[in-house]
Amino acid sequence: MHYTFAGLSIGLAALFAITGSAKLLRAPWTLTAARRLGCSENAFRAIGALEAAAVVGLLAGLLWGPLGIAAAVGLVALLVGAVIAHRRAGDPVRAAVPPAWLALAAAAAVVTGALSLS
Repeated sequence: MHYTFAGLSIGLAALFAITGSAKLLRAPWTLTAARRLGCSENAFRAIGALEAAAVVGLLAGLLWGPLGIAAAVGLVALLVGAVIAHRRAGDPVRAAVPPAWLALAAAAAVVTGALSLS
């Protein structure tokens, strides 16, 4: 396994453990974000569940690489959706920068994970 893949997986898992659990537990700041983005509470909780599933997949991917790669691919899709949601909501570009950078980090995990399989 490549150290970069492990580092990216652990870092992404740590971050999304926080954000996913906050959405699942309906933290007030997540409800405010959901309303601003035009999402229902249930939709935002579903996003939190996807983030939690990605955490499990990223950490399990440390033992079996393909699972971690699949989880990182799912995060890329989720984060591209977040960028689109921010732009559709009329948020300034700076609001879309964090999910864009995280999408790049998840994409880097995909690439380094794939390279470590070969």
